Amino acid sequence: MSDQLSGAVPVAEVEPTAAPEPDLAHHGDAEVGDGLIDLAVNVRQARPPAWLADPIAATLTDLAHYPDPAPARAAVAARHRRHPNEVLLTAGAAEGFVLIAQALRGVRRPVVVHPQFTEPEAALRAAGHPVERVLLDPADDFRLDPSRVPDDADLVMIGNPTNPTSVLHPAQTVAALARPGRVLVVDEAFADTTIAPGHPGEPESLAERRDLPGLLVLRSLTKTWGLAGLRIGYLLGAPELLSRLAAVQPLWAVSTPALAAASACASAVAVQAERAIAADLAADRDHLVARLADLPGVRVVGRPASAFVLLHLPGATPIRAALRERGWAVRRGDTFPGLGPDWLRVAVRDRNTTDAFVEVLRETMEA
Repeated sequence: MSDQLSGAVPVAEVEPTAAPEPDLAHHGDAEVGDGLIDLAVNVRQARPPAWLADPIAATLTDLAHYPDPAPARAAVAARHRRHPNEVLLTAGAAEGFVLIAQALRGVRRPVVVHPQFTEPEAALRAAGHPVERVLLDPADDFRLDPSRVPDDADLVMIGNPTNPTSVLHPAQTVAALARPGRVLVVDEAFADTTIAPGHPGEPESLAERRDLPGLLVLRSLTKTWGLAGLRIGYLLGAPELLSRLAAVQPLWAVSTPALAAASACASAVAVQAERAIAADLAADRDHLVARLADLPGVRVVGRPASAFVLLHLPGATPIRAALRERGWAVRRGDTFPGLGPDWLRVAVRDRNTTDAFVEVLRETMEA
């Protein structure tokens, strides 16, 4: 007897519900608010030192002239042992992603390695590029396997160290992605936060590499020096490639105060101070990781190398909301492709702040 004659209702086949697309426009600053202790934004919160603040302040009495980027470009180039025509100054690192997306409209197969900062993909999509994702595996500590990137990808974008995972990929592994006919963009916005025993500079940075075809290294000065409101960053690469990006950049894109900051942060004094800050950060990060290890159900993936750690925590969404009610802001993870609602990113702060946070997190999880 047919279902229709028997009165039975046919059961329709139901397609599985697809996971919602991550909100690429969501960033840590949306998590903070009045009265909240900020563990959501990865910007160092200390006041700029005098050698940085004074040159910036000095420009405020002479803003009638248009910005001249030449001195700052020369200073940044000298810091990275490059020629000035291998430097393009930008209004923050985020502008660099927009320039890349707009200038390289001829690319056929752009690939973004995730999880990472969402602005590279957002900029590509806004410019009309179809974007492919390579998702790194948390079970493998988000390690990069270059063979997973399609051979014919002509634009590849990756962070190192990567936001939000805090993973620092070996330089030789990232360099293996470079090849003729491909632009390789390495986001090193947090490279100045990294340190390694016996290494005098930034371990795994490609900033001084001039031998890799199509390499663009993107840098930011806003993280370590607390300059997010000033907007200053830069790109390093071959002159012919940077000239394509400069052609789509607005005139006078970088302000005079930001140019003064770029020059100051490229000085020998700045580099020495940066290395000391990175060492202190590493100790504070180790303290945070050790304290989190005492919490059942909390897992720090891999070995964090930057100014933040990524936590896997089942039920993270309500826990994040409860933390907020108790005065703590942390970064949700579900807006990063390759993660989901059980992930949180936490900025590294001083040990007293860490101890207080871990206790509140413990109480929240036990409630």
